[in-house]
Amino acid sequence: MKKTFVVFFLVIMMAATAVAQETAPSKVLGIRQQLPNGLVWLFSEQRSLPLVRFNLLIKAGVLCDPPGKAGLANLTALLLNQGTKSRTASQIAQEVDFLGAKLGASGSPDFASVGLTVLKKDLEPGLDLLQDILLNPVFNKDEIKRKVSQLQASFKTDQDEPGIVASRAFQRRIFGPNNPYAHPTKGTPAGLTAIDRQDLVNFHRKYYRPNNAILTVVGDLSYEEAQEWVAKIFGEWQAEPVSLPEVPPPPRLTAAEAIVIDKDITQANIIWGNLGIARNNPDFYALQVLNYILGGGGFSSRLLTNIREKRGLVYYAGSNFVAGLEPGAFTIGLETKNSSAKEAVTQIIQEVEKIRTQPVSTDELEDAKSYLIGSFPSKMDSMAKRAALLAYVEFYGLGLDYPWRYPSLIKDLTSADIKKTAEKYLHPETYLLVVVGNRSKLPEFAPPAPLPGEKENKHDTAKKSLP
Repeated sequence: MKKTFVVFFLVIMMAATAVAQETAPSKVLGIRQQLPNGLVWLFSEQRSLPLVRFNLLIKAGVLCDPPGKAGLANLTALLLNQGTKSRTASQIAQEVDFLGAKLGASGSPDFASVGLTVLKKDLEPGLDLLQDILLNPVFNKDEIKRKVSQLQASFKTDQDEPGIVASRAFQRRIFGPNNPYAHPTKGTPAGLTAIDRQDLVNFHRKYYRPNNAILTVVGDLSYEEAQEWVAKIFGEWQAEPVSLPEVPPPPRLTAAEAIVIDKDITQANIIWGNLGIARNNPDFYALQVLNYILGGGGFSSRLLTNIREKRGLVYYAGSNFVAGLEPGAFTIGLETKNSSAKEAVTQIIQEVEKIRTQPVSTDELEDAKSYLIGSFPSKMDSMAKRAALLAYVEFYGLGLDYPWRYPSLIKDLTSADIKKTAEKYLHPETYLLVVVGNRSKLPEFAPPAPLPGEKENKHDTAKKSLP
């Protein structure tokens, strides 16, 4: 790095900071700045421990996987610390161990993450490692082969997990063949087989750019110290125009559908659901409250009270929704005896219909609000959590005052808001049902037929529209 660049940059940034601090709101997660190369970085001083966390979020998740090469985004991230132009994978591991640091990278549906946690006294060698794996990965062919072999082996293990089998089948159908959300973060066996070294090089060159990234710095540093390190390590990272791919919309369900997968198990794994919302949807907060009341609130939720406590059909039943850059899914999941699977599904639909047609009680509403508001501070009660939350609010455009605005976004919701949200996003007539269980002991959900685009195998699969 050129010393003159660093000095020049610091003069500009110190002046900008003085203005920003004069007008900054009293309650914010941290300070937000941007380098000349487009890198947005955020800082929060935390002096409780002599540690520093650098967390880099790159907008290169599963949504950037090209057609036919599912898993490329995640594989690129996983291979960053498996060798650079100046270090082998073993040398990187040895240096990390010597420093007592944590250095890693991973993929996710919306983005990739690269993170470093290190003692403040070891910040210089730690950041040298971080800079090296970020900018100089070599994607060694032997390391590619080893990592792909590990991932391929994991798919075989997944086939022994009924919950994973059910989830994969649900994702493939609800998102459709062309939407990247249809496959898991690690990809698919066929997608990984199709990836070569040049694909990894091209993906890294295209997406791993400062103007396509967010950096968060949290820990035992002053703002001026953080500013100097950010300029030194990331200041000359070269920007390039980045165009993110368009994501095909998921197909719309026009009727209730069932997918039944035969597996010799005593407990049927069931997923019921439909397409949900993206994170920028203003109904996100009402759906949070609805989800807590219906099935996300554990033993206080309606699903568990009805299906487990009153009827004894399951040990656990719950609901969940995922909201990312693109619409995710709203799902209800449970395990029950094969023979009682149809009764359990009937109870799911009845609970969905009830929350759509009848206002939730005042007690239910207040309990949900109290939990969601009261548990929010735990999302920033450690250095790592605060770094992740900083990245989250920047990535989804929520604002640095989000933790202090969140209570009002929840507490002002009414019973009418919850009912309206349920009517809008829960569909007891057009839903997808996936059941993994012993077909000989299951009730008849649908006649035998293969999944779309798949051949029948030993896991006999059935699909049809339900009446």
